[in-house]
Amino acid sequence: MIDSVPIFVLAALAVVFAGVSKAGFGSGAAFASASLLALVMPPREALGVMLPLLMLVDLITLRPYWNKWSWPEARVLILGGLPGVALGVWLFSVANDDVLRLLIGAVSLGFVAWQLWPSAKRRMSMPVWAGYVAGLVAGFTSFVSHAGGPPAAVYLLSRGVGKTTYQATTVLTFWVINIAKFVPYAFLGAFTVQTLWADVMLAPFAVLGAYIGVKAHYAIPERAFFGVTYVLLSLTGLKLVFDALT
Repeated sequence: MIDSVPIFVLAALAVVFAGVSKAGFGSGAAFASASLLALVMPPREALGVMLPLLMLVDLITLRPYWNKWSWPEARVLILGGLPGVALGVWLFSVANDDVLRLLIGAVSLGFVAWQLWPSAKRRMSMPVWAGYVAGLVAGFTSFVSHAGGPPAAVYLLSRGVGKTTYQATTVLTFWVINIAKFVPYAFLGAFTVQTLWADVMLAPFAVLGAYIGVKAHYAIPERAFFGVTYVLLSLTGLKLVFDALT
């Protein structure tokens, strides 16, 4: 767990990064924080540390984005996402740490590949049924690696929503999905005295990240932010896949 200054600094930076991403950039890169923590602690503990902090960021960001979301898109993603959480519960209960490392790393690399693939920039409006599928995948990947942002982004971007509407819709969607994840995480042993103590130490950094994220949403180009994110995700994803396979 967090038992040294270097690990604490890494964890604090990861949490600030998650807060900025969730509060300002549609959760697209928040799961990089879980990937970073999984480098220095067992993946289950990394996921257990991050969930309460992500829920704190959700709570803080609801107010500035209140009622700015698109409810039809949010409803589709939520209704698809809840069964996805249930699917994630099953995998989480049967997988060992190396499987989780491999999955988190693969999702990280897959997200970067999707962003860099030229056809990903095309904006064809996806039908509602595809939104339920996107929600299912978002709920599943959110449960096993806090990586629900990319599938949700695919659907929302195809629907042509504006920047702030997109951000607010992700806030509402993952607020509900993260609440749904909490009880299964508890029963599956993701929370311990050590993870809760880590959350107490890291909570101020989650608040700081959320504050910066809301401000940055209106000030910083997404391109610059995600450029750094892709490099970070690629490096951590490769390291996690290497660790899992070796």
